[in-house]
Amino acid sequence: MPEGLGAGLRIPPHSEEAERGVLGSVLLDPASALDKCLAKQLNSESFYDRRHQVLFEQLTEMSQANVVMDAITIAEWLKTHSALEKAGGYDYLVELQESTLVAAHVEYYCDIVQEKNLYRKLIDHSNTLCDSAYKGEEEAHLLVSSAEETLFGLGGHGTQTKIPDWKESVKHAFTEINKDPNDIDHGITTGYKGLNERLRGLAKTDMIVLAARPAMGKTSLAMNIAENAALGLLAKGNKGIPVGIFSLEMSREQLVRRMLFSNARVSMQSVRDHLTTENHMKLTESVDRLSKAKIYIDDTPGLEAVELRSRARRMKARYDIELIVIDYLQLMNYSKFAKDGRQRETMAISGAIKAMAKELNVPVVVLSQLSRANEQRAGSNRPKLSDLRDSGAIEQDADVVLLLYRESYYNEGDERDNNNSAIVDVAKFRHGETGDVRMTFIKEYTRFEDRAEFEENEYAPQP
Repeated sequence: MPEGLGAGLRIPPHSEEAERGVLGSVLLDPASALDKCLAKQLNSESFYDRRHQVLFEQLTEMSQANVVMDAITIAEWLKTHSALEKAGGYDYLVELQESTLVAAHVEYYCDIVQEKNLYRKLIDHSNTLCDSAYKGEEEAHLLVSSAEETLFGLGGHGTQTKIPDWKESVKHAFTEINKDPNDIDHGITTGYKGLNERLRGLAKTDMIVLAARPAMGKTSLAMNIAENAALGLLAKGNKGIPVGIFSLEMSREQLVRRMLFSNARVSMQSVRDHLTTENHMKLTESVDRLSKAKIYIDDTPGLEAVELRSRARRMKARYDIELIVIDYLQLMNYSKFAKDGRQRETMAISGAIKAMAKELNVPVVVLSQLSRANEQRAGSNRPKLSDLRDSGAIEQDADVVLLLYRESYYNEGDERDNNNSAIVDVAKFRHGETGDVRMTFIKEYTRFEDRAEFEENEYAPQP
């Protein structure tokens, strides 16, 4: 562009020839060409020329109305909807049709139009980002997360999602049913026989809510599951997987220390008093085992839902994590909805976590607090789904809800210390039956075990 007046102005990227090719193809072969355009996720905003935007929008509406489409009916439709002149007039329609030789190349034209549209969107978002950065009204780290989310969204724009054939889907489902139970992939292992049998493993895209009152052991159970999955305990071929942990409450050092003692079956208190040779050996063996696990911990406090999702994407891209654990939901924020009250904010956070599970195609275990309602009920302190704190959206979004309960916690006297029984109530399960799973909580090791195994092993309390 020459220097001087208007030298700083640049025309946004577009291809008039490709846009004319798309619309000319639709005018030549309306039914087939339009279907191909929609399969390419083309819409009116994909076009740069305003006339082309109006024409494509009207053609789409005409198709959805099941009106027979040819040169005469299209012109009449545009005239009836006061769009003929906006689309360039009748002469322009004839020009578009005559300038296109064959309609078979419409998909190629669509790709060019989409590419130019993507360029324009990148420019628009970049300009918006620059303006926001200059204003400085939003925190920089949130601006980065928002920009990253936008770019990820643009990255998938225009990709054609092929819908699997229904006949093939039915055959595949029947093949899975006929498989030997030992050959079926039951999802990510929890490391516990009872939970694995009840849930058939942690399924991809599932949001698994683990809820309990404070000091009930939900963090311990979540970390035990993360550890078991990373080490491949009870998994097919004992193959471990990469696990991502977002700890909004405890620091990385605290979590690693707790996991080390739990895996070694050594009491933290006993080491504070005196580290025996036996305990030192157990801890050394535990270090060797855990060092082989692929566990990635992000202990950034008070994460925004958008930022957590952004960090999870990067973790997935870099380490290919297959399980995410979040401790815990009520410590997350969503500033965009904060002004609407905590209940609305929690609803948005819950929705973002579920969307993240689907986007990354991994199970997400998210811890949640329960209200005090169970402690105020007469008769039984067992929690219910209605006790989920802040919002019913958590129950609605979750695919699985696990309610952790230890009756001994509410009992008085020595029984509280001696009775290690714990119940994981599968209160909601989209893919199967609900019910209780009996477990054992070893308080001094902050570790859960399968009940039957615990009753037979050396860690059972002695009379």
